[in-house]
Amino acid sequence: MPHLLALSFEGELAPSLDLRCMSSGHKPPDGWGVGYYPGGELASSLVKEAAPQPGSTRSGLMKTWDPLESSIFMLHLRTAAWGPLTEANTQPFCRSAWGRDWLLAHSGSLEQRLNIPPGALFEPVGSTDSEAVFCRLLDWIYQQGWRSLGDVDAPRLRGWLEEVNALGPLTLVLSDGRDLCVYADRTGAANCWLWQVTPPYGRLVLGDEDLELDLTRRGAKSRKGFIVCTQPIESRTEVAANWKQMPLGSLVILRQGALRVEALPPTSLVMGAPTPTPAVESDARGRLRRPPVAPVRVMDVHHRTVYRYGQPVERSAHKLRLTPLHDRMQSLLSHEVTISSGVIQAEYDDVFGNRVRKVLVDMPYQELIIEARSRVELRDTDPLGYRPLHVRSPLPLVWLPWRANMLQPYLLPPELPDTQLEELIEYAMSFARRNDFDLLDTLLDINFSIFKEYRYLPGSTNLSTTPFDVYSSRNGVCQDFANVFICLARLLGVPARYTCGYIYTGPKNANSIQAEASHAWVQVYLPEVGWKGFDPTNGIITQTDHVRVAVGRQYADTTPTRGTIYLGGGGEGLEVSVRCEPVEQGSL
Repeated sequence: MPHLLALSFEGELAPSLDLRCMSSGHKPPDGWGVGYYPGGELASSLVKEAAPQPGSTRSGLMKTWDPLESSIFMLHLRTAAWGPLTEANTQPFCRSAWGRDWLLAHSGSLEQRLNIPPGALFEPVGSTDSEAVFCRLLDWIYQQGWRSLGDVDAPRLRGWLEEVNALGPLTLVLSDGRDLCVYADRTGAANCWLWQVTPPYGRLVLGDEDLELDLTRRGAKSRKGFIVCTQPIESRTEVAANWKQMPLGSLVILRQGALRVEALPPTSLVMGAPTPTPAVESDARGRLRRPPVAPVRVMDVHHRTVYRYGQPVERSAHKLRLTPLHDRMQSLLSHEVTISSGVIQAEYDDVFGNRVRKVLVDMPYQELIIEARSRVELRDTDPLGYRPLHVRSPLPLVWLPWRANMLQPYLLPPELPDTQLEELIEYAMSFARRNDFDLLDTLLDINFSIFKEYRYLPGSTNLSTTPFDVYSSRNGVCQDFANVFICLARLLGVPARYTCGYIYTGPKNANSIQAEASHAWVQVYLPEVGWKGFDPTNGIITQTDHVRVAVGRQYADTTPTRGTIYLGGGGEGLEVSVRCEPVEQGSL
């Protein structure tokens, strides 16, 4: 039976908790308690019971109790070592300080109880060693000038807990309503395990003879997160349990289902063992913060589209968007379009500023070849090199009425069922909460997370696939990842537009498939900065590898080639090829 279990997930989770240790035939624990933060607030809620009897009504509430919905959960099953069996001695413990509720649960038993000095800011209510640790810890945090786990220096906090750990086994979880801090006992007497859950998954149930945790019984949500446990428990569904033991004496801080920091002990403290291996792969440091300045680049692009038909086409009309954009970050040096049949009737700029050609073909053909050759100078060398915003941009963004009116086409999310939009809003807000509602950090996190957590799988989607479909399956191609990013950004009040063009990946890059056809990414409008490009397929900010051709609300506004057959035709075959080649300076 695990003594301690905790959860940190993105968004809010509504798990079903079956405390089987309370049923007849089982020896119930000396006490149990569940702590969580309903509604995403910093105020906690506790349900606990000292000296429970088999068949406890209170424990039965945990299976179906509607208020049990939160990003952070903490469960403790007590085996008494200090103090009588009272609720004052039943974990988790709660203290209110600095505008939030703090929760702590401890697995293990110190050999001696910490003394509380006279005049201490926090004093225990009960008589356990765990509550004494909690009070001393909050006092120490206050003395450092910190007011939340987001403020703490993780190595210093790990060092303080390690000193307490010298008094006896100490594995604990601590939360301030936003972050979940986990410390693993350095002696191995009370081990700690992590399971990094990654979607998609249908049902996710884990348990043993004393406990069953069903994360999806009350509504499956495709969310990532961490499960923390002092004893691995088996998965009871097709999702394989992937428990990893935390290195002895290590500390992690989790927020919204993501690892923010991991502090490992010095090698000498692990009894001569080699340097500990992190329990999970950290993505906190892997996010793009600021790309290096890139040189100005001149790119030659050859885009070739071939339509083939089983029967002759007698008459058709087409619209082509194949001319790269020309502005202060990208100059069109030369450009030509050739077609094997038909005539160009008109050229114009559409409402988004894209160059459009109307082509009419009124003679029979079974093959139509459209080729565009362009030379472009790319100057977006330092996309985040603008001066800092004079005010911090919090999320969701609020626009002045006339600005909101101008940006309206890029602020409306796709038309989806309300239930799907509500879940996507919660998903978008998990990124904002994880990044303290900072605009740029949130966008960078979304960009990197889609790249890291969604699988590039050609053929898995089509033009009717919605952002919610991609969010649920975590599969797609560049068009799908752009649509997910656009949807999340707009739900946060950030104007976002679909961008179509080309990407240079290098001659032997693993992503060369993206360079062999049109590529899609996103531009978002940042206050007092303008449109900036984010490529979630590659997890990067766009620079001089991306050639912009067309922008719009969605893919339909940017389609490179689109046509209507008025007479004839049959089975259609389409072949598209793109070649991007940098031009050497000496050959210009």
